[in-house]
Amino acid sequence: MKRLFVDTGAWYALIDRNDPDHKEAASFMENNKIPLLTTNFVFDETITLLQSRLGWNVAKEFGLKLKGSRFVSLISVRDEDEERAWEIFLKYKDKDLSYTDCTSFAVMERLRIATAFSFDSHFQTMKFQVVPPL
Repeated sequence: MKRLFVDTGAWYALIDRNDPDHKEAASFMENNKIPLLTTNFVFDETITLLQSRLGWNVAKEFGLKLKGSRFVSLISVRDEDEERAWEIFLKYKDKDLSYTDCTSFAVMERLRIATAFSFDSHFQTMKFQVVPPL
């Protein structure tokens, strides 16, 4: 089954109407038919970002929607993903990758997911396709 990985920046852009990528994110999501997948690390990062910028209620509503969705799979990063993420983090020290990004890349590799819904150029740097195109 084809799936699309979703990164923190895409989730945030969907929620914050003042985000510069909001319109593009909303339009993409409106037309997307591919099931979505994200990780517990991305969920944590998104909830934390939403709470700090938009408040607890916004973070709570997002969390409830995501956890209750049948279209989005929320999976846990495995120990082997973290080992691979650490390898990526060490190998690409010049790329300014976050550890959460590295866990995302490791999960995408393991699950053979080639495309991410993201506004983060690091996914392209790591040879993943990005939608909408940057």
